[in-house]
Amino acid sequence: MATPGAYQEHLPAVPSWLNKGDNAWQLTAATLVGLQSMPGLVILYASIVKKKWAVNSAFMALYAFAMVLLCWVLVCYRMAFGDKLLPFWGKGAPALGQKYLLGQAKVPESTQYYKNGTVETPTIEPFYPMASLVYFQFQFAAITMILLAGSVLARMNIRAWVAFVPLWLIFSYTVGAFSLWGGGFLFHWGVIDYSGGYVIHLSSGIAGLVAAYWVGPRSKSDRERFPPNNVLLMLCGAGLLWMGWSGFNGGAPYAANIASSIAVLNTNICAATSLLVWTCLDVFYFGKPSVVGAVQGMMTGLVCITPAAGLVQSWAAIVMGILSGSVPWYTMMILHKKSVFLQKVDDTLGVFHTHAVAGLLGGLLTGLLAEPDLCRLILPVRESRGAFYGGKGGVQFLKQLVAALFVIGWNIISTTIILLVIKVFIPLRMPDEELNIGDDAAHGEEAYALWGDGERYDPSKHGNWNGSVFTEQSTPQAYGNGLAAARGVTINL
Repeated sequence: MATPGAYQEHLPAVPSWLNKGDNAWQLTAATLVGLQSMPGLVILYASIVKKKWAVNSAFMALYAFAMVLLCWVLVCYRMAFGDKLLPFWGKGAPALGQKYLLGQAKVPESTQYYKNGTVETPTIEPFYPMASLVYFQFQFAAITMILLAGSVLARMNIRAWVAFVPLWLIFSYTVGAFSLWGGGFLFHWGVIDYSGGYVIHLSSGIAGLVAAYWVGPRSKSDRERFPPNNVLLMLCGAGLLWMGWSGFNGGAPYAANIASSIAVLNTNICAATSLLVWTCLDVFYFGKPSVVGAVQGMMTGLVCITPAAGLVQSWAAIVMGILSGSVPWYTMMILHKKSVFLQKVDDTLGVFHTHAVAGLLGGLLTGLLAEPDLCRLILPVRESRGAFYGGKGGVQFLKQLVAALFVIGWNIISTTIILLVIKVFIPLRMPDEELNIGDDAAHGEEAYALWGDGERYDPSKHGNWNGSVFTEQSTPQAYGNGLAAARGVTINL
């Protein structure tokens, strides 16, 4: 039977190696991951913080997204997925030339060999152009940087952040990506990180905690009271994050195959389970469900399943959801308040708990629950399996632990050095007078034409309303000047 015309080679735009379905899915998955950052995390950050920091928080995410893309194509992609320079680092080079980008995608250092020198698994060569792979992996690098930003919101000097983003991408992210995904020593040793539990979440959580330590805390008033300025908009950002995760984990096999399907299902199962467990714990311990808590539970479930999404059975995704909804809840709500160190370090959005703890938990659970038949679908080491399945599974768990220690250690060292170097030239923290003002001092802009951060209007504190005498008994005219009426609105959270 003749091959249908739609699947035939049509040079030069449709070479023989191009699979249109795989290419379409990879670009779709990349766009879904991009929507998690832009606008997902931009919206979430802008709405979950105090009103006076909405613009600054959104801008930090927006800037990181743009800067990472430029650095990625100039040098970083090939440091993470190119030819080997060191066992943990690739050779940096541009990914901009037509000849390079239009050729078949390839991860050159990914060929896996047996000890006798024969090939165990061939080089990773997806059936689409290199441009699709470069774009897909850029989205992972960008969201890692934006997640890290959550630890230092509401006080990091924007100039220091501008310098920090490219340096951390080059000297920290690319090392983890090459080591675990690009054909580095952990990749060939058989460490499992399906879609970034270690490369993205453990690294961003640890680096965020380290950055929060060196940058210093928010202002005293912000640490004591930091209400979200728009809970409903926060849910919109969270929804984009959840739905976008289907591209996050569904695109990891580099093809529209059966591993992609099981990964998408497991991702949603784990997220839903974790959200419900977190909410139940909130109700049991605090007496009422929290919307912010539900979002945190959703996040930890998505993070926990990431290193295992296409490699575990769906019942295991439920188990991982139960643990991801409870262990990070305990570290954030109970342990954090008892730890002198964690109390000292001001991690604004608790990225350490939601990403480092959940990412580490997911990586270790992968070493226990990875199913052998699913592992054989996509992993370079064919006999990989979790400890619960016998064989060499116990060794797999130890590999996961060692890899986690490497990622943690590298991020502590690299993030510290980068920030100390920047500190020589640029203060890491905003001056106190800017911290008291917020967005207007940092950007000359404000998110809303409203005063107050969930405060009741107090004339003795806030002054006269619109230049006129204003007392608690008097109220602005219902149909007066629009701007003046807006200024008189109070959001009481």
